[in-house]
Amino acid sequence: MSHRSLPLNAIDAFLVTARHLNLTHAAKELCLTQGAVSRKIATLENWFGFPLFERHARGLHLSPQGSALLPELRGAYEQLVMVAFQARSQQTVVRLKAPTCAIRWLVPRLLDLEQRYPELQVALTTTTDHTINFKTEPYDAAIVFGTQLSAGDLLFDEALTPVISHALAQRNTLETATLLHPTRDKTDWSLWLAKQSAFQPAMRKNQHFDTMDLAITAAIQGLGMAIADETLVEEDIQAGRLLRPFSQSVITGASYRLVLRETENKAAGLAAFRDGLLGANQASRGGALPGEKSSGGRA
Repeated sequence: MSHRSLPLNAIDAFLVTARHLNLTHAAKELCLTQGAVSRKIATLENWFGFPLFERHARGLHLSPQGSALLPELRGAYEQLVMVAFQARSQQTVVRLKAPTCAIRWLVPRLLDLEQRYPELQVALTTTTDHTINFKTEPYDAAIVFGTQLSAGDLLFDEALTPVISHALAQRNTLETATLLHPTRDKTDWSLWLAKQSAFQPAMRKNQHFDTMDLAITAAIQGLGMAIADETLVEEDIQAGRLLRPFSQSVITGASYRLVLRETENKAAGLAAFRDGLLGANQASRGGALPGEKSSGGRA
């Protein structure tokens, strides 16, 4: 007889009934009817080819075969349950909330983190919201963006610089390029231009986007020159998708920070997630992380 035909779901019914020696109590614990419990036990008895219980007027008794089999089955079943619980506890799902503007920086680090910590699964939710409230939101971790933030760990400070595709830089003069804005106003470009003297475009041709990521993508495709955070476009510049026509950047006073929910259930998993993400960040920056602890808007 194939081992695949072993009625594994009936073993639990046998073990519970053997403990109670009472079908009514066993059925209550298993959330089944007495008839369903009896059928499971009968199925198991048919598979073994011998009775597991002896039915008496005053209740159930284990048969000699059932009594001999009980310790072995109980030990094997408890081992199976332990292995299952260990496997479940080793798989930690970290629910991460992050602003869309951070995705260019975040995704390569998540890939690195999941390779280093295969027991972690990151469930990423992107949003244009830059804050987190763990009391009302179902996330375990969040990347937040804004000024005067102090909670959690500092990932990087925002520093703005213009970026443009190589093709567009060769076709147009910088003064005539369409300016791509990461918000619906001109705040970021105005902030950078206020620190410059040599480059002062008239801002006659403008395109406005809802997120910095969209503005960067438009710049890569040659729509115009975007103002972007130098950390977020670092890989695009290294890959040759964008270039920095000016060396100057302007620190805005805003920063990106990682904050974690305080929870005992996922404490070990969140600690590994934090160490993995900050470790990947440190490796990419080629130096030590800032010592300060770090908790918007940029979309």
